[in-house]
Amino acid sequence: MGLIYLGALLFSLGGSMLLDWRFRLTFWRDARKATWTMLLGINFFIVWDLFGIELGIFFRGVTDLMTGILLAPELPLEEVFFLALLCYTTLNVLGAVAVWDEKRDHKRERRMAA
Repeated sequence: MGLIYLGALLFSLGGSMLLDWRFRLTFWRDARKATWTMLLGINFFIVWDLFGIELGIFFRGVTDLMTGILLAPELPLEEVFFLALLCYTTLNVLGAVAVWDEKRDHKRERRMAA
């Protein structure tokens, strides 16, 4: 059983958490909204995956880099962490845009007040 892929996903999630903490992008801005959004996103994509598996569109590639633990037929444990990373990265990008917009608006207001 390999842990390389799971380890890489956890490392990447840690990096996303660090960026979130440093710039107050999502969870450190509004933890309740971020938690609900993450849970909804992950669950949506798990259902999406299950439909794709049932229709024969998605399947699990066999590799020594993964743990081999399956949550359902053709649904590896790592998929949940990948989906969490996908959702968290998307939230962080949207959070960064919001922070950038706030800073831009604040600068504009200061210029207009001067």
